[in-house]
Amino acid sequence: MTTDERTSPALDAAEREMLEGWLDYHRATLAAKCAGLSDEQLRQASVPPSEFTLLGLVRHLAENERGWFREVLAGEEVPPLYGTPEDPDGEFHVTEEDTWEEARTTWLAEIEAARANVAGLGLDSLSAGLSRRGEPFSLRWIYTHMIEEYARHNGHADLVRERIDGATGV
Repeated sequence: MTTDERTSPALDAAEREMLEGWLDYHRATLAAKCAGLSDEQLRQASVPPSEFTLLGLVRHLAENERGWFREVLAGEEVPPLYGTPEDPDGEFHVTEEDTWEEARTTWLAEIEAARANVAGLGLDSLSAGLSRRGEPFSLRWIYTHMIEEYARHNGHADLVRERIDGATGV
């Protein structure tokens, strides 16, 4: 893997800066886990018969960025990027045609859309979309959930990357 170019969140930041700092840190961690690998390696399943791959994971987190910051927070009506009614987990079902360039570009575009949708909102701002209980989510809740989502999956990425080429750390 390449050198660690992540920026650690400030130790004394205000709440919003802290949450955004940790989310960006975990986004950068995922990028670092994928750095330097070929498309073939990024499509390599971690432990067959599981279809879990780093490429699928990047696509999954693009779906999460889209779902939470565009659909739920902003109320946008956007279709899934990779899933279909017949294959709701389509982001994990990568093929030889799926590339890092496409997945990375899509993921980064969803991160930029997320940043645009939170601009000007406070942490107590409520989502347009509702929970299963019929309640809106605060932006604070969404940030916290996304940090949890990335942190959990970065743990998975650690194991997948080590299995691919033995690289550990970051």
